[in-house]
Amino acid sequence: MDDDLRRLLDLLDQVDDGATVGTSVRLPVALRDAATVAARAGLLSSVTEATVRGLHSELVAVANRAVLDAHYREHPDARPQRWEIAVAAAELSGHPLAGRLDLVRRAADELARIVDDPSPDEVLAYAAGLASAA
Repeated sequence: MDDDLRRLLDLLDQVDDGATVGTSVRLPVALRDAATVAARAGLLSSVTEATVRGLHSELVAVANRAVLDAHYREHPDARPQRWEIAVAAAELSGHPLAGRLDLVRRAADELARIVDDPSPDEVLAYAAGLASAA
């Protein structure tokens, strides 16, 4: 893990320590206004809170992806195959093809020949097409 990623993770671990700093952030006007309306309606505690939560969530997601990418660089055999990711997504969403491993694997293989880096949803849609054609 490189120094920048390690520093990012350390800083994210310190977010709840109570230390804050004032800063200026340029936001799209409509986004600021929407957050203000949501706060006034009691849907958010404040625009600042929403901004902090959003930034924190994005940084956590970026850090998680970087850690996972580093792990896969060190252990390339640990990276799941495209069809395995599609099956996991199907299981999480209750997709009817979650148990059709053979069909999802075939769909992933065929789709990868015609689409650059298909998403799990694209693989499942292709698998559904294969299932309906059978």
